[in-house]
Amino acid sequence: MTRLWGGRFSKDPAAEAIAFTTSIGFDVRLVHLDCAVLAAHTRALARAGIIEEEEAGRVADALKDIAEDIASGEFAVSPADEDIHSVVERALLQRLPDVAGKVRAGLSRNDRIAAAFRLWVIDAIGDITARLGGLIETLRSTAARHADAVLPGYTHLQRAQPVRLADHLDAHADALARDADRMADAGDRADASPLGAAALAGTSLPIDRDATAQDLGFAGVIWNTLDAVSARDFAAEFLAAAAICGVHLSRLAEEIVLWTTSEFGFAELDDSFATGSSLMPQKKNPDVAELVRGKSGRLIGNLTGLLATLKGLPLAYNRDLQEDKEPVFDTADALAGMVIALDGLVGTMRFRTDRMAEAAGDWTLNATALAEELVRRGVAFRDAHEIVGKLVSNGTSPQTAKKSELSALHRELPDAVRAIFPK
Repeated sequence: MTRLWGGRFSKDPAAEAIAFTTSIGFDVRLVHLDCAVLAAHTRALARAGIIEEEEAGRVADALKDIAEDIASGEFAVSPADEDIHSVVERALLQRLPDVAGKVRAGLSRNDRIAAAFRLWVIDAIGDITARLGGLIETLRSTAARHADAVLPGYTHLQRAQPVRLADHLDAHADALARDADRMADAGDRADASPLGAAALAGTSLPIDRDATAQDLGFAGVIWNTLDAVSARDFAAEFLAAAAICGVHLSRLAEEIVLWTTSEFGFAELDDSFATGSSLMPQKKNPDVAELVRGKSGRLIGNLTGLLATLKGLPLAYNRDLQEDKEPVFDTADALAGMVIALDGLVGTMRFRTDRMAEAAGDWTLNATALAEELVRRGVAFRDAHEIVGKLVSNGTSPQTAKKSELSALHRELPDAVRAIFPK
């Protein structure tokens, strides 16, 4: 077992302690970024004259190979490995025993993991925003193909007023566009390097933190070293943006579930994005949409879980922060899958515009328009609302009612009806 600590200990850690504290089962996915961070620090040591340029070059080359070997499984991760840093060190000691022991000077696991994790979140945000862009484009192009389709708009899940299908789909696209902006904004705040903060108070070695940040592609440096190693608001902000996005995806999924029922009949799922029943041969189930709806709850749970972990931590680093990665990894994986699945579902779904038009043909969806036409004719809205309300409650269709019936409610009503429902 390779440990990055232990000189002051007279006993090895208990097997139960190792099993409980190890993080290699999930932080192994940071291997490429951890190796990149260590390589950047090694180059910083060379610039500071702590190691030779030649040594730094050999370490950087070795770390590229190590990252690939660990990721592919060619270099085996052991259950005894405490974390990804320990695995990388073990591999580096095997390959470059003469220089491997030098490269952690001025470096702590605290700033090292914070740097790698920030880079991972920035990459994840880039991937998710790109995928969101694809779904947004699918919604907008689908809207453009149905520019003239009309369906009932709903409030309280009751038919309210007629709306265009294009506007309905664009509303979902607009919400997702805000999500992409929120993600990008969170990525901007995550884009600062903690490297050089060491454990919490920096290092006495002359490490050029600006140069190291530039080496890793960070936009800047977190100069307060206490904040640099302990801050996880970048992770929480990513989870918050993801949870809000998940809610928006869930609302879209819920409408797809409703619209594809026999009761609505506004859309039909493509067979490639639907499932059947193990018992009932006639069923065509919207499982993809239902799972999107279900997984959104996980995203909310991951956010609240991390916030609960962070809320009681004193400065600076605490081992509780090991609990930051699993919710972030899970959310990134789940959200990417949700977006991909919905993109395919929406892109292949067939809209029943004839059923939509039939439902939108209910005259009561234009009741508000009729009341407002009365307003234009000098009737107070309070009275107009009452007049049209009586028309609805009487079950009278203004399109077939006699003029005398309409006039009995108000003298302006027949002309208002002709204006709203021209023959």
